[in-house]
Amino acid sequence: MSRNSLLSLGLEDHDRLNTELGGGIPRGSIVLVEGDYGAGKSALSQRFTYGFCEEGFTVTCLSTELTVRGFIDQMHSMSYDVVDHLLDENVLFLQADLDTGGTFSDDGGDERRELLKRLMNADVMWNSDAIVIDTFDSILRNDPKFEALIRQNEERQAALEIISFFRDVISKGKVVVLTVDPSTVDVEAIGPFRSIADVYIKLEMIEIGDDVRRQISVKRFAGMGEQVGDTIGFSVRSGTGIVIESRSIA
Repeated sequence: MSRNSLLSLGLEDHDRLNTELGGGIPRGSIVLVEGDYGAGKSALSQRFTYGFCEEGFTVTCLSTELTVRGFIDQMHSMSYDVVDHLLDENVLFLQADLDTGGTFSDDGGDERRELLKRLMNADVMWNSDAIVIDTFDSILRNDPKFEALIRQNEERQAALEIISFFRDVISKGKVVVLTVDPSTVDVEAIGPFRSIADVYIKLEMIEIGDDVRRQISVKRFAGMGEQVGDTIGFSVRSGTGIVIESRSIA
């Protein structure tokens, strides 16, 4: 595959992530990054965001957990200096404050807004080359329409609507990255996203003696560039960021 068909993750002199993932993420891909609490979903999504920007791509980063200040501080703690990219509008950071009347929450009325509908109608966030949503399961769990369909055992129908929208976005050569904690969402709700993801990555925590190590398990990688490893050991270090330990730590 031509490197022009990939969004490179860059930072080759910083870590080996781009090499381990075949030279980048194929354009026109939905990327699902799945892992339990503490597995490293946010750190990996932030590494994606910074790497894309360093390679000259534009990124929208929507966080359900961090404020702008928190985002900058966390990126700085991993030596990802994102301030210039924010100022140069290479990164559009959005806070999905689900509880206190922020970007995708109620403005004070009695009824919660339909978060997925608002997400899809927020045209500006879909203009970037890559759109990173961390964490997508929080959007699903706090959307009243999605909740209602789950109560009616119509999770798949609820998922198909947003999947259709994502497919339209990636048809323009964009990349959509979704992080999900599977322990917070019914398997019937997350199943369709697993099925349609072009790149499906599970982050796992492996106990080795007294240590707990992290591992990227690549379940699917459609349209890869160079060879992609099945399992990639990694750690998250203060002052360094993502560090690739080995292809496998099992």
